[in-house]
Amino acid sequence: MSYSLRSSETSNQYSLEHSAAQSSPLSISSTQSNSISRRRFCSGSIVGMIGLGTAGLGGMLGLQQAAFAEREDFDALFTRRVENAVEMGMRYLYSRQNADGSLRSSRWGRNVAVCGLSGLAMLSRGIRSGQGEGGKVVRGIGEYVLSACQESGFISIDGTSSHGPMYEHGFATLFLAELYGADQTLEIRDRLSKAVDLIVRTQNGQGGWRYEPRPIEADLSVTVCQLMALRAARNAGIYVPNETVDKAIDYVRRSQNPDGGYMYQLSGSESRFALTAAAIVALNSAGIYEGKDIDQAFQFLKSNFDDNRTLQRNTYFYYAHYYSTQAFWIRGGKDWEQWYVQVRDLVLRMQNDDGSWFDHSGPEYGTAMACLILNMPRTVLPIFQR
Repeated sequence: MSYSLRSSETSNQYSLEHSAAQSSPLSISSTQSNSISRRRFCSGSIVGMIGLGTAGLGGMLGLQQAAFAEREDFDALFTRRVENAVEMGMRYLYSRQNADGSLRSSRWGRNVAVCGLSGLAMLSRGIRSGQGEGGKVVRGIGEYVLSACQESGFISIDGTSSHGPMYEHGFATLFLAELYGADQTLEIRDRLSKAVDLIVRTQNGQGGWRYEPRPIEADLSVTVCQLMALRAARNAGIYVPNETVDKAIDYVRRSQNPDGGYMYQLSGSESRFALTAAAIVALNSAGIYEGKDIDQAFQFLKSNFDDNRTLQRNTYFYYAHYYSTQAFWIRGGKDWEQWYVQVRDLVLRMQNDDGSWFDHSGPEYGTAMACLILNMPRTVLPIFQR
């Protein structure tokens, strides 16, 4: 069965009114249209956090803007302990900002992916850019990431990149897409459009992307990163060619092994937990929620959970569960509840006394990812919505 994304290619003007009135700029062709129609791409991205136009999210933002301790929407999943942990994490991230908007860690603090993920963690709480203590931090991160946008569209700062700068580009683009509209002081649209154009130009013949912005190789991890950035940008009203998305989804689907897990590259390799979680999220973003391949992928995650319980067992622990919690959140039901409780309790035990979480890529990265994971049941980010 084939699936494809179809967008209105003439709608390039972003409009808060339009995004509030329309369910999505996409329609999805599938025999499972009833299921998919309930879970299409969101039409806008966050309030102004790309066009928050619904009363429900507006109410959530009002709640999030109140003092953390005053919220009353606790339940068996999102407990007061979770709320307090996320609050401590947020305040740790606030304390780590430099004057130029970057973060303090000597190696990764100026990395645009780490900064962008920290900004996403704050936006997921409903923190509004430019408003209050957290909003000033978000605006500073936005200014920093925008300063890293090159004329080519590539988002990177010399001397701060990892061995795979397209990761930084993808997460930075995702952040800008979610931030777009949240702060009229920031001029985001043109640079976001260029960042998207670079992703489109550098897709390789297999349909994927690799570490460098060149259409040569591809791997599943970088490909999912670019797909999520494209989804957020399209939600924001930025033109994304259907062909680019269709080819990328085909690449993801061809990356599945017979055991239900997903391999790193199409040349063949063992199935990996983190890649399988990321692949499910990518397919969900394309409106693919059901099918034998999806069921097998979820079963692979369940069967391999014990090997992904700590940083010692999986050095990509936060990356893996950033995607696994998204996957199960979209799936919903008992599967989601059971999965979230397992991951939640692991993450809570890993928090340091200062509110941070350790990761090999720096405490800001670990803290941002942990907060995104924990806050999933209360997130207001459109990219994470069902």
